Amino acid sequence: MPIQARYVHTNLIARDWQSLSRFYCDVFGCHSVPPERHYKGSDLERGTGIPGSELHGVHLRLPGFADDGPTLEIYTYTLLEPGPVPAVNRLGFGHIAFTVDNVPAAREAVVAAGGAVAGEIVTLALATGAKVTWCYARDPEGNIIELQSWN
Repeated sequence: MPIQARYVHTNLIARDWQSLSRFYCDVFGCHSVPPERHYKGSDLERGTGIPGSELHGVHLRLPGFADDGPTLEIYTYTLLEPGPVPAVNRLGFGHIAFTVDNVPAAREAVVAAGGAVAGEIVTLALATGAKVTWCYARDPEGNIIELQSWN
Protein backbone atom coordinates (compact mmCIF):
# COMPACT_ATOMS: atom_id res chain seq x y z
CA MET A 1 0.00 0.00 0.00
CA PRO A 2 1.47 3.41 -0.96
CA ILE A 3 2.35 5.94 1.70
CA GLN A 4 0.16 9.05 2.02
CA ALA A 5 1.99 11.64 -0.07
CA ARG A 6 1.43 14.84 -2.03
CA TYR A 7 3.88 16.42 -4.47
CA VAL A 8 5.10 19.78 -3.11
CA HIS A 9 8.24 21.02 -4.90
CA THR A 10 11.17 20.43 -7.20
CA ASN A 11 14.56 21.83 -6.19
CA LEU A 12 16.91 23.57 -8.59
CA ILE A 13 20.41 24.47 -7.38
CA ALA A 14 21.61 27.68 -9.03
CA ARG A 15 24.84 29.64 -9.18
CA ASP A 16 22.75 32.86 -8.77
CA TRP A 17 19.38 32.04 -7.20
CA GLN A 18 18.11 35.63 -7.36
CA SER A 19 18.79 36.04 -11.07
CA LEU A 20 17.40 32.62 -11.96
CA SER A 21 14.28 33.25 -9.87
CA ARG A 22 13.67 36.51 -11.76
CA PHE A 23 13.97 34.58 -15.06
CA TYR A 24 11.24 32.09 -14.07
CA CYS A 25 9.00 34.91 -12.76
CA ASP A 26 9.48 37.16 -15.79
CA VAL A 27 9.20 34.47 -18.48
CA PHE A 28 6.72 31.96 -17.03
CA GLY A 29 4.73 34.02 -14.53
CA CYS A 30 5.92 32.18 -11.43
CA HIS A 31 5.67 34.20 -8.23
CA SER A 32 7.63 34.17 -5.00
CA VAL A 33 6.23 32.41 -1.94
CA PRO A 34 7.69 34.35 1.02
CA PRO A 35 9.78 34.27 3.00
CA GLU A 36 13.15 33.91 1.32
CA ARG A 37 15.07 31.04 2.87
CA HIS A 38 18.48 31.52 4.49
CA TYR A 39 19.81 28.53 6.41
CA LYS A 40 23.12 27.77 8.10
CA GLY A 41 24.42 25.91 11.10
CA SER A 42 24.72 22.40 12.44
CA ASP A 43 21.15 21.30 11.59
CA LEU A 44 21.65 22.22 7.91
CA GLU A 45 25.09 20.60 7.89
CA ARG A 46 23.71 17.37 9.38
CA GLY A 47 20.67 17.36 7.08
CA THR A 48 22.65 17.93 3.88
CA GLY A 49 25.90 16.23 4.83
CA ILE A 50 27.79 19.37 3.72
CA PRO A 51 29.90 20.79 6.57
CA GLY A 52 30.29 24.57 6.61
CA SER A 53 27.73 25.30 3.90
CA GLU A 54 24.91 27.84 3.88
CA LEU A 55 21.73 27.60 1.80
CA HIS A 56 19.91 30.62 0.34
CA GLY A 57 16.90 30.86 -1.96
CA VAL A 58 13.19 31.06 -2.57
CA HIS A 59 10.16 28.99 -3.48
CA LEU A 60 8.28 30.04 -6.64
CA ARG A 61 4.63 29.16 -7.11
CA LEU A 62 4.27 27.51 -10.51
CA PRO A 63 1.76 28.96 -12.98
CA GLY A 64 -1.64 27.32 -13.19
CA PHE A 65 -1.83 26.27 -9.53
CA ALA A 66 -3.67 27.64 -6.51
CA ASP A 67 -1.89 29.02 -3.45
CA ASP A 68 -1.30 25.52 -2.09
CA GLY A 69 0.11 24.15 -5.38
CA PRO A 70 3.63 22.87 -5.96
CA THR A 71 6.63 25.16 -6.13
CA LEU A 72 9.97 25.40 -7.87
CA GLU A 73 12.54 25.76 -5.10
CA ILE A 74 15.57 27.70 -6.35
CA TYR A 75 18.49 27.66 -3.94
CA THR A 76 22.21 28.16 -3.92
CA TYR A 77 24.76 26.71 -1.54
CA THR A 78 27.78 28.70 -0.45
CA LEU A 79 29.75 25.52 -1.26
CA LEU A 80 28.71 24.39 -4.75
CA GLU A 81 29.71 21.09 -6.35
CA PRO A 82 30.37 21.68 -10.07
CA GLY A 83 28.52 19.45 -12.49
CA PRO A 84 28.32 18.76 -16.20
CA VAL A 85 26.08 20.77 -18.50
CA PRO A 86 22.57 19.24 -18.27
CA ALA A 87 21.70 16.92 -21.15
CA VAL A 88 18.23 15.78 -22.19
CA ASN A 89 19.28 12.12 -22.14
CA ARG A 90 21.31 12.08 -18.89
CA LEU A 91 20.11 9.76 -16.14
CA GLY A 92 18.17 11.42 -13.35
CA PHE A 93 15.86 14.43 -13.49
CA GLY A 94 15.95 15.78 -17.02
CA HIS A 95 13.88 18.93 -17.38
CA ILE A 96 11.00 21.09 -16.19
CA ALA A 97 8.05 21.48 -18.57
CA PHE A 98 5.56 24.29 -19.14
CA THR A 99 2.49 24.17 -21.36
CA VAL A 100 2.24 27.37 -23.40
CA ASP A 101 -0.14 28.82 -25.98
CA ASN A 102 2.54 29.36 -28.63
CA VAL A 103 5.77 27.34 -28.55
CA PRO A 104 7.79 29.55 -30.96
CA ALA A 105 6.81 32.73 -29.06
CA ALA A 106 7.61 31.11 -25.71
CA ARG A 107 11.01 29.98 -27.00
CA GLU A 108 11.70 33.55 -28.20
CA ALA A 109 10.80 34.85 -24.71
CA VAL A 110 13.18 32.36 -23.08
CA VAL A 111 16.03 33.42 -25.37
CA ALA A 112 15.24 37.15 -24.94
CA ALA A 113 15.47 36.69 -21.14
CA GLY A 114 18.95 35.14 -21.33
CA GLY A 115 18.11 31.51 -22.07
CA ALA A 116 19.06 29.49 -25.13
CA VAL A 117 17.66 27.11 -27.73
CA ALA A 118 18.38 23.42 -27.04
CA GLY A 119 16.54 21.75 -29.92
CA GLU A 120 14.17 22.30 -32.81
CA ILE A 121 10.43 22.81 -32.49
CA VAL A 122 8.70 19.59 -33.51
CA THR A 123 5.21 18.07 -33.45
CA LEU A 124 4.63 14.47 -32.40
CA ALA A 125 1.41 12.47 -32.68
CA LEU A 126 0.20 9.99 -30.07
CA ALA A 127 -1.58 6.78 -31.00
CA THR A 128 -4.82 8.50 -29.91
CA GLY A 129 -4.39 11.16 -32.59
CA ALA A 130 -3.56 13.91 -30.09
CA LYS A 131 -0.59 16.05 -31.13
CA VAL A 132 1.96 17.90 -29.06
CA THR A 133 4.19 20.64 -30.41
CA TRP A 134 7.26 21.05 -28.24
CA CYS A 135 10.90 22.00 -27.97
CA TYR A 136 13.69 22.08 -25.42
CA ALA A 137 15.29 25.33 -24.33
CA ARG A 138 17.72 26.28 -21.57
CA ASP A 139 17.38 28.76 -18.75
CA PRO A 140 20.28 31.22 -18.19
CA GLU A 141 22.18 28.62 -16.12
CA GLY A 142 21.79 25.87 -18.74
CA ASN A 143 18.97 23.87 -17.12
CA ILE A 144 16.60 22.27 -19.61
CA ILE A 145 13.05 23.56 -20.07
CA GLU A 146 10.43 21.84 -22.23
CA LEU A 147 7.89 24.14 -23.87
CA GLN A 148 4.79 22.30 -25.09
CA SER A 149 1.38 22.94 -26.61
CA TRP A 150 -1.27 20.26 -27.13
CA ASN A 151 -3.82 20.26 -29.92
